[in-house]
Amino acid sequence: MIITLKYYIYAVIVLAIDQATKWVVVKNLVLGEARPVIGEFFQITSHRNKGAAFGILQNQRWFFIVVTIAVVAGIIWYLRKMLQEGKRLLPFALSLVLGGAVGNFVDRALFGEVVDFLQFTFDLSWFGNPEYIFPIFNVADSAIVVGVGLIFLDAFLSWREEAKQGVNRGAESGDVQP
Repeated sequence: MIITLKYYIYAVIVLAIDQATKWVVVKNLVLGEARPVIGEFFQITSHRNKGAAFGILQNQRWFFIVVTIAVVAGIIWYLRKMLQEGKRLLPFALSLVLGGAVGNFVDRALFGEVVDFLQFTFDLSWFGNPEYIFPIFNVADSAIVVGVGLIFLDAFLSWREEAKQGVNRGAESGDVQP
């Protein structure tokens, strides 16, 4: 029970950090205002997104609300299943995705848009382009990306372990080819 609860606590921590940082941005910056943190490279920029990643599917609020409810239900179901199987990395990854999904859900449900504020600008002059401004994002987006990366890592590690066990089983039965 306590082990299961800690993964939901991770999700709540992500949600709390996400909502707190968004609140600070909304209260202290005018929409469109940018404040440098590390020169032009990293800035806090007050931005709103009525779509998904990279601004796609603008003004589809109800679509995102319905999809997020389904995704959150699926994550909770799968998280419980993985905990029953004794997994550790995958439940942590799912808790990050869960916290991030709920963080952006809260924004969409209450305000019809997501508060984004983390902006990175890359100097690409050596490629012939003056700069590349990565799409502005938030803490929830970051948690989702890290969580998905950990899901891929868990899948890779599981695949590698299964492959190793397959070779060991083959060696025991004499089926391994030189």
